[in-house]
Amino acid sequence: MARPAAAGRRPVASNEGAQLMAGKRKTNPAGSTNNLRGDVLRVLGALKVATADQIQRIGGPHPTYRHADKGTPSEQKTARTAALADMRKHGLSETGGSTTAGERLRNLTPKGLEAASHELWRPVTEMGSTARGAGSSGGSHPMAVNETVIAMLRPKPDLAKLADDPAEVRAAAQVAVDAPGGLGAIASYWTEVPLPATGTWNAPGKGGAQVDIVLTAPQDKMPLLFIEVDNCHETAEELALKLEKYARFFHRKMKDTDGKERPMWRTRWTAPATWSGDMTHRPCCWCSTVSATAIPTGPSCG
Repeated sequence: MARPAAAGRRPVASNEGAQLMAGKRKTNPAGSTNNLRGDVLRVLGALKVATADQIQRIGGPHPTYRHADKGTPSEQKTARTAALADMRKHGLSETGGSTTAGERLRNLTPKGLEAASHELWRPVTEMGSTARGAGSSGGSHPMAVNETVIAMLRPKPDLAKLADDPAEVRAAAQVAVDAPGGLGAIASYWTEVPLPATGTWNAPGKGGAQVDIVLTAPQDKMPLLFIEVDNCHETAEELALKLEKYARFFHRKMKDTDGKERPMWRTRWTAPATWSGDMTHRPCCWCSTVSATAIPTGPSCG
């Protein structure tokens, strides 16, 4: 039986809405929304590989507080992996190993990387690789890079989405909201970016560096920052060699689209001329992280 049609609209069968919902559920069996899958694409497009917990803390931090009261880690995991399950069904993401703590690592497929490029408004050629093998040895360095990004982002939960949650959940979220803000959004971050001393951006030659994080957040007075994350597993000599590779890249110049020769970094990223001009060396930040499982092999932490 069809319900009466409103002016200008077709009659709708009483069970049509249920049929439409059933169709959506069949397409995305875990019940994730387009917005939620878009959040996951943006996070994995920037980080390359991450745990479900890291994806949630960046893309939708409010459930982090809501699911904190779930009885077991298994229940917490089920509450936050719907989008990942649906994306895996559509061939956009896959599981790529696990951390040393046993958490599954997720990464995008080539199809997912292309979809993420649209979410991040980046050319596919600047998206990098899928980092498919990053979890084969526990992914300790990618996890440290991700935690550095989260620390700089300081994601804040949406209190409106926690309005019906228990008082203790809202209070914990309020503390995060009241804390100082972070730098940029997830689209402000690039990870594992080649800095070619020879070759091109898309086909780097030998002798260049690969920066762990590039941050561009002019809205927060941080036009450009290169960040290297050290797990204290590199010797002083190894770090010195890495710095030499950075220097080779920063000294490199090439012709820009206007035919003028400029530092190579300026052909990809921008910074106000009044702030930096065409200075050779760019601002770099070296972050040393120490975990319970880190065993320093040289004097690189200090």
